[in-house]
Amino acid sequence: MGKVQSFVVAIPARYASTRLPGKPLQPISGVPMILHVVQRALSAGAAQVVVATDDVRVAGALDGQPVRVAMTRADHASGSDRLAECAEQLGWDDDTIVVNLQGDEPLAPPSGIRAVAAALGDSDAPMATLAVPITDADELFNPNCVKVVCDAGGNALYFSRAPLPWARDAFSGSAREIPPGLPFLRHIGIYAYRAGFLRRFARLSPTPLERAESLEQLRALEHGFRIAVRLAPEPFPGGVDTAEDLQRVRAALSR
Repeated sequence: MGKVQSFVVAIPARYASTRLPGKPLQPISGVPMILHVVQRALSAGAAQVVVATDDVRVAGALDGQPVRVAMTRADHASGSDRLAECAEQLGWDDDTIVVNLQGDEPLAPPSGIRAVAAALGDSDAPMATLAVPITDADELFNPNCVKVVCDAGGNALYFSRAPLPWARDAFSGSAREIPPGLPFLRHIGIYAYRAGFLRRFARLSPTPLERAESLEQLRALEHGFRIAVRLAPEPFPGGVDTAEDLQRVRAALSR
């Protein structure tokens, strides 16, 4: 990993999550989840941490924290779209490296936040993200686990909720064991881009694959932009999508 350039961390925090309403304010060890995410961003050494939200209740939970709050519209299609509005509000230069850390990642390791910023700096792709190897078959076949397939240069070919790549022989019939020799990768929902590309991304029209998979990064691929994918430097626990995820994270942090 190259030298990490200065970067900002922007955290999209939408209140009305479909599967877990009020998700940013769900308590974990007596503290709203969004505060755990903010602390991870601060620990990573970000030059600035911004929370982009659409709800005053989330903003209120951040009173007294060393972060900037950007009140954004409620109708954004994705976190990146929300951060594009944030970039306009704060007037970031086009070259500013922005790390998009999802507001439901209270276990995000600071090393991973730094790594995705470095990945963007080391690549000529306009966007970067992270992945970790999948070693468990249940995870591979779980649609809440997003998979990524890469080319030989470490750029994303496709992201999917389906198990990819599909090992034809190994997965024939009812077989559900991970075959050796194939790079099964779980995509981690953390991104880095320069503010100029973030603005450009938000102007791109939503795409069929993006809608079908409900994965915002597919919009960039469908419009012909490359996404650099690098392995995370340490395990990156899953975020919070469901009530079961929330219990898992509460248990982890209570330890």
